[in-house]
Amino acid sequence: MLNRARNAPLAMARARRVAAATLMALAVTLGAGGPARAELTIEITQGVTDPIPIAVVPFGWQSVGAPPFDVAELVANDLRRSGLFRPMERRDMVDLPTSGAEVQLEDWRMLRNDFVVVGRLEPADGDRYTIVFELINVLNGQKLLDYRQPASGRTLRGASHRVADLIFEKLTGIRGAFSTRIAYVAVEGPETKRNYKLVVADADGENPRIIAQSVEPLMSPAWSPDGQSIAYVSFEGKASAIYTQLLRTGERVRVSARAGINGAPAWSPDGKRLALTLSRKDGNVDIYVHNLTDATLTRLTDDGGIDTEPVWSADGKNVYFTSDRSGGPQIYRVAAQAGQRAQRLTFEGSYNARPRLSPDGTQLSIVTLDRGAYRIAVVDLKNNAMRVLTQGRLDESPSFAPNGAVLIYGTQDKGRGVLATVSVDGRVHERLASPLGDIREPVWSPFPGSPGSPGS
Repeated sequence: MLNRARNAPLAMARARRVAAATLMALAVTLGAGGPARAELTIEITQGVTDPIPIAVVPFGWQSVGAPPFDVAELVANDLRRSGLFRPMERRDMVDLPTSGAEVQLEDWRMLRNDFVVVGRLEPADGDRYTIVFELINVLNGQKLLDYRQPASGRTLRGASHRVADLIFEKLTGIRGAFSTRIAYVAVEGPETKRNYKLVVADADGENPRIIAQSVEPLMSPAWSPDGQSIAYVSFEGKASAIYTQLLRTGERVRVSARAGINGAPAWSPDGKRLALTLSRKDGNVDIYVHNLTDATLTRLTDDGGIDTEPVWSADGKNVYFTSDRSGGPQIYRVAAQAGQRAQRLTFEGSYNARPRLSPDGTQLSIVTLDRGAYRIAVVDLKNNAMRVLTQGRLDESPSFAPNGAVLIYGTQDKGRGVLATVSVDGRVHERLASPLGDIREPVWSPFPGSPGSPGS
């Protein structure tokens, strides 16, 4: 959140002006990505009052031995985590059909299910499989989905997430985001010997991979629009610098290591530019655009206040950002070209910061000071109306899921940093905790193969 020097260029700049603090050197260990030691544990803290009852029957296995993966269990867990569904417990199932033809509708109606998912895992050549499943409306017998999903042994988990995505979209009308990823910063060790890790994991916290490690803070991860790279801030060479890193290979490029502050990178929707927070020779902190093709730099703001935390509009024509030019942090918008005048967007409350745009471009998520606590809110860009979604004391770093239905953010639980999610209507809350250390600064990836989401 912006009032913390550890992850906020605005606060860093204030500290620099008051105390003339010196940036510390980092020892960063980078690679193509190693496994993290601990996965996140998930707890639904609040769901809808009447979730949809659904039975996800264990999938049949068309070969000898145990199946290589429990597809139905993952699908049921994904649907349960959404807070919108109540999957039936396996111990309560009286039958285990593997095809729609075997489903006795009356039995499932008596067990008070609205829908049933049946299927099987079929082996193919080598390490190849096909997930075959059907989604059936128990009330009228209608077959809503009849689908075949190919996979390899290595991709069975991801393919199972895609099955859950299809079911979720069919029953809610909202594209599922179970097969997407999140990135976050994990901090381990005592105060005098911290270890910081930039981690990428599946949206359910599984399969964590360490992208970067440091003995000092790593900051401000941001996904590229194609989901293939991450930009972030480190402090090698006793000065802040912004890097982009290709996840598949670990290859990284230093984008900006100019004198002063280099912070808060944000990718343009076309992936060709980064909006940055920089402090130049005049000491002022402003928003710039760095062209990744030719390294040209365009200054967007030129104000005596501190301008930081940029995010692009969906069409790439404007940049939203935080500024204290009016006396306290508020959200502004400026055209993505030199010499334009910024427009203030938020007026409700004394503190509004860290804007992030929804995928459809209609809402901004922000951190707002609400009744003495820092909480996550959304602002409707049509009428500037604000709605507070969370009830924590120190909530920060909101990021939209690529379907726009959920926000992930950082918060505190018993003195430790944890991640949490909240639906955009505020009804469903979930907490993701790590058994080791603090986790913070989450960002949600675009959809796989997506041209990008400006809010990620």
